[in-house]
Amino acid sequence: MHDFPLTSDKLEQALAKAKDLRIAVVGDLFLDRYLHIDRALDEDSIETGETAYQVTRVIASPGAAGTVINNLSALGVGCILPVAFIGDDGEGYELLQALRRTAGVVTDHVVTTRERRTPTYTKPMHLHAGGKPVEGNRLDIRNRQGTPQTVIDSLKQEIRALWPTLDGVIILDQVGDPTTGVITDEMAHHLAELAQTDPGVVTLADSRERIGVFHHLALKPNQRETLRASGLPDNATDQQLEAAIQKLALKGAPVFCTRAEAGIILAEGNGKPLRRVRGVGVSGPIDPVGAGDSTSAGIVLGQTSGLDAAESAALGCLVASITVQKIGTTGTASPGELREALKLLN
Repeated sequence: MHDFPLTSDKLEQALAKAKDLRIAVVGDLFLDRYLHIDRALDEDSIETGETAYQVTRVIASPGAAGTVINNLSALGVGCILPVAFIGDDGEGYELLQALRRTAGVVTDHVVTTRERRTPTYTKPMHLHAGGKPVEGNRLDIRNRQGTPQTVIDSLKQEIRALWPTLDGVIILDQVGDPTTGVITDEMAHHLAELAQTDPGVVTLADSRERIGVFHHLALKPNQRETLRASGLPDNATDQQLEAAIQKLALKGAPVFCTRAEAGIILAEGNGKPLRRVRGVGVSGPIDPVGAGDSTSAGIVLGQTSGLDAAESAALGCLVASITVQKIGTTGTASPGELREALKLLN
């Protein structure tokens, strides 16, 4: 079946419920720091003889799991609870300030530790007169050693205490080496145990490299991640893809396999046939950065507000169709934009 089951009444139901929801975001928080460099102000450095770039503006915003947080906030979710670590450093201070400026965010469960650096992407944006900003080489700060057990224990304690109070949990495994981030194998197992103990909490897990490690949690892999979890090549057939999705659904929770503009293939398990929710086509240039995170926010808003899995998948597609049209920034979608997009779709 290939459809778009989200109606205006169901969208309004989700938006009206949003303010009453408590949703935790467990995962890797980054600071996205944009440096606006006015190239008309270039100076020659006396010390090095090289050009000294002049920064005229600094924008700090939450990235990685913070992108999911930004999207939940824009959708009107009333209480958003990050569970993550940051370093006891200047980047951590900037990140906390950015989170606290975001509507609905409560930072009480962010663990600050001297044993970690705050992961940071510094993005130089070169501004030339009459031209568009050009992004220079990014400067990355990441942790290269394993996350200390004391930090993992603190994070497990935070999410365990929160779980009974939550409507939903989004889990984001962002870093390439999971031993250096929040979602270690131990943390993934802990989250699975909590989901089994209290299955009334809506869950959704997203992972770039190891979606197959999660059990008893709803999953949101893209097509590539789904295939690789089953050891299949990126050019596998549709039949192989469907089999891979069903295999993930055997882990005990729904699977939302995203396929960009093609939409979502939904597996609900329990012998139910796969359902295809069509994507929302857009015209003009697009920027797919953050599209997966906005999809996750839409899906979990739908599920926690009483929409069924297919309606929630459609809401995720609708949110992403708006954010990808916001060029050069990790965009979000407002309730007004969602209403207008759905009106045009119908």
